[in-house]
Amino acid sequence: MAGENALNYEMIAAAAARLEGHARVTPLLNSPFLDAIAGRRVWVKAECLQVTGSFKFRGGWSAVSALEGPGGVLAYSSGNHAQGIAAAAQAHGREAVIVMPADAPAVKVANTKAYGAEVVPYDRATGDREVIGAELAEARGLTLIRPYDEPLVIAGQGTCGLEIARQAAEVGVSDADVITCCGGGGLTSGIALALEQAAPGLRVRTAEPVGFDDVARSLEAGNIERNKSLSGSICDAIVTPQPGDLTFPIMQRLCGPGFAVSEEEVLRAMALAFLRLKIVIEPGGAVALASALFQGDGIKGEDVVVVASGGNVDAGIFTDAIKTYGGSA
Repeated sequence: MAGENALNYEMIAAAAARLEGHARVTPLLNSPFLDAIAGRRVWVKAECLQVTGSFKFRGGWSAVSALEGPGGVLAYSSGNHAQGIAAAAQAHGREAVIVMPADAPAVKVANTKAYGAEVVPYDRATGDREVIGAELAEARGLTLIRPYDEPLVIAGQGTCGLEIARQAAEVGVSDADVITCCGGGGLTSGIALALEQAAPGLRVRTAEPVGFDDVARSLEAGNIERNKSLSGSICDAIVTPQPGDLTFPIMQRLCGPGFAVSEEEVLRAMALAFLRLKIVIEPGGAVALASALFQGDGIKGEDVVVVASGGNVDAGIFTDAIKTYGGSA
């Protein structure tokens, strides 16, 4: 199991030490209004309030802060990993080059550039970001930091799991599902490894958009399956070709069955999070909350923890969510 050979709990603890004083300890939020909809207590880990607006800052800082010697870094991302790497590189005085899909949300492109990174666009439907990234890294002497299949990145995301374990214990939750928004599996596998030791009664489940649920299908099949399309979802932050080679063995061992939610459920969850918790969640960051609120039959127990993984949403999509679903929230 390559993923577990490349990563262990001690790496997560070391990443937490490097992140201390740089990443925010994000709150675990609750609302009786959301509890009533879900039929159980819903605890929302608000990573949308993290530095750069998503959990990706954890992995970005973990990886960049561990680099030795001079030189810049390169990443490929639809936006959240891009911002995490760009911010970490800027703080460490390193050049950052980010390969981003041409249809990435404008706010994510703008924020990435604002952190001083150079953005190289590509066509998500016809281009291979891994090939483009590898070629650029070699040509320009940059260190490639992958968004999820990278042990130091996974370790950084695992620090979110350490916080969940501690915060859940503080509110008396020791036996519950923890639903994570899942693309390639870096956040999911990192949290799962952290909870395995820090809070073994908390079981990780994945959440994805319908039609892009490669992780759920892979977990059910017992082998890696690909998405048929890499575009066409409002949940851009978690649309990836397939689970990672490092992350899938970890998820296969530690995660329960995954959820797949509709775009309507995602938009409703975004509106509810804003109205009841006063937080802004992007579509890809809302799939976990949508699963807890609208697919509760697949959850056991009196509590569920969900990760609101990011808040970098274009104003138009967010406004539409509030206008369409805010009145019924």
